[in-house]
Amino acid sequence: MTEEKKRLQETKDGVYNWKKWGPYLTERQWGTVREDYSPNGAAWDNVTHDDARSKAYRWGEEGIGGISDDKQTLCIAWAFWNGKDPFIKERLFGLTGPQGNHAEDVKEIYYYLDSTPTHSYMKMLYKYPQNEFPYTQLLEENRKRTKNDPEFEIIDTGIFDQDEYFDIFIEYAKKSHEDISGFATIHNRGPKDADIWVMPTFWFRKTWFTGQEAFMPKLTKTTENVVKAYTPNMGNYFINFDGNPEIRFCDNETNRERLYNIPNDKKYLKDAINDFVTKGYQQYLNPKDFGTKTAAIYKLTIPAGGSAVVKFRMMHQQSKDALEHCDAILEERKRDADEFYGEIQERVKDPEMRNIQRQAYAGMMWGKQFYYYNVDRWLDGDPGRYQPPKERKKGRNSSWRHMYNQDIISMPDKWEYPWYAVWDSAFHCVPIARIDPEFAKDQLILFLNDSYLHPNGQIPAYEWNFSDVNPPVHAYAVQRVYQIDKKMNGGKGDRDFLERCFHKLMINFTWWVNQKDSDGKNIFEGGFLGLDNISVIDRSHAHRYKGKLEQADATSWMAMFSLNMLRISLDLCEFNKNYQYTAIKFLEHFLHIAGAMSNISEEHISLWNDEENFFFDVFHLPGKEPKVMKLKSIVGIIPLFAVESIKVDMFESLPDFKDRLEFFLKEKPKMAALVSSWIKPGYEKRRLFALLRGHRMKSILQKMLDPNEFLSDYGIRSLSKYHLKKPYSVKINGDLLTVRYTPGESDSLMFGGNSNWRGPIWFPINHLIIESLRKFDYYYGGEFSIEYPTGSGNYVTMDLIAKELSLRCIKLFLPDENGNRPVYAHYEKFQKDPHFKDHILFYEYFHGDNGRGLGASHQTGWTGLVAEMIHKYYKTESTSKDNAESFFRI
Repeated sequence: MTEEKKRLQETKDGVYNWKKWGPYLTERQWGTVREDYSPNGAAWDNVTHDDARSKAYRWGEEGIGGISDDKQTLCIAWAFWNGKDPFIKERLFGLTGPQGNHAEDVKEIYYYLDSTPTHSYMKMLYKYPQNEFPYTQLLEENRKRTKNDPEFEIIDTGIFDQDEYFDIFIEYAKKSHEDISGFATIHNRGPKDADIWVMPTFWFRKTWFTGQEAFMPKLTKTTENVVKAYTPNMGNYFINFDGNPEIRFCDNETNRERLYNIPNDKKYLKDAINDFVTKGYQQYLNPKDFGTKTAAIYKLTIPAGGSAVVKFRMMHQQSKDALEHCDAILEERKRDADEFYGEIQERVKDPEMRNIQRQAYAGMMWGKQFYYYNVDRWLDGDPGRYQPPKERKKGRNSSWRHMYNQDIISMPDKWEYPWYAVWDSAFHCVPIARIDPEFAKDQLILFLNDSYLHPNGQIPAYEWNFSDVNPPVHAYAVQRVYQIDKKMNGGKGDRDFLERCFHKLMINFTWWVNQKDSDGKNIFEGGFLGLDNISVIDRSHAHRYKGKLEQADATSWMAMFSLNMLRISLDLCEFNKNYQYTAIKFLEHFLHIAGAMSNISEEHISLWNDEENFFFDVFHLPGKEPKVMKLKSIVGIIPLFAVESIKVDMFESLPDFKDRLEFFLKEKPKMAALVSSWIKPGYEKRRLFALLRGHRMKSILQKMLDPNEFLSDYGIRSLSKYHLKKPYSVKINGDLLTVRYTPGESDSLMFGGNSNWRGPIWFPINHLIIESLRKFDYYYGGEFSIEYPTGSGNYVTMDLIAKELSLRCIKLFLPDENGNRPVYAHYEKFQKDPHFKDHILFYEYFHGDNGRGLGASHQTGWTGLVAEMIHKYYKTESTSKDNAESFFRI
């Protein structure tokens, strides 16, 4: 067992909590819903980036390379100043939703390079310009740009062109679970000597205004280079700073005069250290050297091409030689990390793929955040404090008063999406299960707890609107993580985890049936379903067009949900045969959904279109013929996801389940014939349950694998390229609505225009396509193939297609024959500069034609699925990048 695995086991067993300290600060607390106390819900304007240095937050804390304890009591982060910026660099800068031409966007360059699951070792890189940070240029240039223009990034400003910047490597290493060393190694990449102020900063999250704390936490200087941090719950921590920094103190309190033009009721305020460093003001610092915020200020002159190191060590017991062993601890933890990932990546032979996979895992580990949101308190306000505006009592999230979130959660992107999104989180858990199955399981259980799951059974979507509806993929993730964990444990499954999730998922399934199938026809409306602008209309508000949208994807997601629950039921039968009766329930749901998709309410209206050989949504207007929305998108591919391949011996010992199967075969042959037959045993005596049979599956795959439609060099597009030359238009109530293939950023205002499903490549959809193809191949055992291209006489199996699609997605990050990574497109510095080219950004989605990264730049959340793709790609010794022939010939 590796040292890191021992730490994971000690944490699981409750011996030591190695995860108590981790990267739990967010990267953006300003502009979030939780900090918004405006009457109109204008979160972006209520607390701005400019406000942030002076505003004491209510619900969380932010910082660069920040860590905290798991209750975010004591926070640690790094601040910098190049001597030219108008304020110190304490937080990452980016544009708000209204400021960006494609909505919010971080305008910094930073990378997550490494982290173990217990955070015993962590490393990231932040690139800080030596010249004045181009805040104004970024704002003004993006303000000029339209939806048809690309985003203007910090690399476009030219500030890195002459290499006048610092590479700041931030690292943490734990000697024990409560003994942490922090390091900042600053490299001057420029041609001249350059000054930089480096400030490791410690502060307490402001909890004392709630009236719940009897004692004020305190940071106190004890000797020239030691600060003591104390709270009654955590005891003493002694922070030892290397060298002789200037240690200054203030309080984590709001500067009300600066923000609101009203007198301050406190003297030593949050922005005092900023004002001292940049302006020399001392009057706002506590001269008695204590407070709730402190920074050790190092002014360094780093020679051209040179470097310097700032370090500290925090521990419970004071030690005279605390700093002597920091470097040795760091090296030891690096070796532990290499050993841990060396075992994980044992079969990954290609060094580039190893680099990509390890950075993907690092991003997911750094992507954890302490998330605090008591909706009831947020709506009503804190006792003895000013009350929120009355409008919010009936506004955003007012029907979610039961929610009390105070947990460590895997985030999609801690700057752009510093709040959980449940269908993102479900995908995060799959690759995370490979390195930390306990955390993956805990995350899936978390969203099913009573403090998250609505009493009516709905799983919350995200803080902007908990009532929005995401695809029901939680059951998929539960079943997948269970199987991964079971295999890692030598075939022993975690019954408690699976059973606990299953019972709550039953409630969620019932909510879907009751709320999203209003007519009881087994055709689901769903609404938004996370696909933003995929449709011609805002699917969350189809009623605005005085009609109802029956969705091929919502219905297919529910068919997939039914099969996931069927499979979980059968897995639980290993422990209790009574679960065969819930398996029967979900089998019947699945069959009824399949029947309804082909004949809605027996009105001979089908979501399958025989002319196009594809699935489409159907829009119903009162008194008019239903309108088939012939837009070729991933909506029509999602039925592929409803598939399970199950070994016959799994239910041979379940007589009632087997009898029900035979009943459907005998008494309802038309319904049974709609899905792939379970009469004929497949490979290893498997039975197949799937929405798609031979003809329909082949028809969908032929479109999906057509370069003129869905197939890109880098995966499957979300909209057919057919709509580039032939945009889809439909007239509804006199309005002509049009969708065209848009491979890059969105040109639509729908959902703010900050994401696009009208052409780009998205990892979660590609991942599910690949998984589904493998499930089909498990059943067929390599005997089912399709002709590609049509008429070529060349036949390919499901497994080969899955491998090819995996490779295409992975190739987004791999250097091509010219050494260029498609993800970075035309950025020469990212492609060739030795200080850039090996660092990976995991974007939200990717250009449908050239693979350029788009949207949120650190969404290792679901784009971290590339780690799972690499794992599966190298699952067998015979598979490698060198010998896997590309049958499509990129």
